[in-house]
Amino acid sequence: MQAQHIMKQDVITVKDSDTVKTVIQKFITHGISGLPIIDNHHHIIGYISDGDIMRYIGKHREIMINTFNYIAVVKDQDDYEERTQKLLELNVMTVAKTSVLKISYNEDVENIAAILGKKHIKKLPVERDGKLVGIISRGDVIRESFKSLL
Repeated sequence: MQAQHIMKQDVITVKDSDTVKTVIQKFITHGISGLPIIDNHHHIIGYISDGDIMRYIGKHREIMINTFNYIAVVKDQDDYEERTQKLLELNVMTVAKTSVLKISYNEDVENIAAILGKKHIKKLPVERDGKLVGIISRGDVIRESFKSLL
């Protein structure tokens, strides 16, 4: 079985000119946690996830674990609300990953499972001829792999 048989074709995306606000709105509206960033030719040029946003809004904090395994957070100068408001106005490419792991539409499902598992990622964009044509999640692989066995 290949990626083209299990991928979702209706991929929610953002453009490289969009702001983080657009990303957050799509996360909330569609109940998703990550999406590909495409250019005007549907080439995948980045990926942004909820983890990228968490790292950004928390990056000004120093987290320290003492010898008794208690976590202490050292407060920074910026107010949390001020920092999150500033984040909304940033260009998506400021926060996104630009090195994107992607697969071909004819990639074998066994290889897809290995990539998702070893790289600890939730979704893989699928491309054909250099353009985004779908997306595959861990859940897609699990459902397709086991539906005939249960």
